[in-house]
Amino acid sequence: MRIFKTKGFSRFAAKEALTEQVLLRAVKELDENNFDADLGGGVFKQRVPRIGGGKSSGYRVIICFKKGELSFFIHGFAKSDLSNISAADKRDLKKLAKILLALTSQQLVKELESGRLEEIGGKRP
Repeated sequence: MRIFKTKGFSRFAAKEALTEQVLLRAVKELDENNFDADLGGGVFKQRVPRIGGGKSSGYRVIICFKKGELSFFIHGFAKSDLSNISAADKRDLKKLAKILLALTSQQLVKELESGRLEEIGGKRP
């Protein structure tokens, strides 16, 4: 499985000190069908912990996910900042997931080279 962060999500993760280990654990849980919310269309909401805290007081991350193949961290927020995702936002997230999860290897290389995506965890078999 290959795991990526968008440029915007990378800024959020750096600001909130979310480690690669925390992100990899979130994808592992998704891969094991252990997720917080399936928003449909390959879009999942997953809780991740703050440093020194638990998941309940942590962050919510939005992941575009295709089991065993690709994962993209696209958005993150504190629950105190946003309790629910609107119907319009869900539609937009599903459209984005459809695009990201259909990227070819060549397109992924271009996105990585442009800096719009960053791969984490190294390439998975």
